[in-house]
Amino acid sequence: MERKEPYATQEEFNKQIIRYRDVPPIDLAPGIKCHLVSAEKLSIFFSIMEPNSQVPIHQHEAEQIMVIAEGSCDAIADGKLYQLEKGDVLIVPSNSLHGVYVSEKGCQTIEAFSPPRHDLVEKLETLKKSLQT
Repeated sequence: MERKEPYATQEEFNKQIIRYRDVPPIDLAPGIKCHLVSAEKLSIFFSIMEPNSQVPIHQHEAEQIMVIAEGSCDAIADGKLYQLEKGDVLIVPSNSLHGVYVSEKGCQTIEAFSPPRHDLVEKLETLKKSLQT
């Protein structure tokens, strides 16, 4: 296939592309870490959840879509448990109570939030500053 567009310069690449694994992981709860990438109207994170860990029940303004990339978990949504495994997608409405019990396999997720999770953006900025000193 012929490509008509020129490749981006390194400067253009650096402005547009983030390698999420280069973003320092944020601790969300014991045994739960995520790499956060955020734009003006959307946040996305890539989480690694250790076996038998737990995301406590919480809520936030942002709508959330959680994709199970690896492993499995029991998601709590509005007081009900949902068994999720690789390939499943959970949609969490704004301000809905939710949490996660991670299985003995552990779990990796890709999660999108709109509007952005400003609390997590602030946590990442604080972490980055602490790593510079």
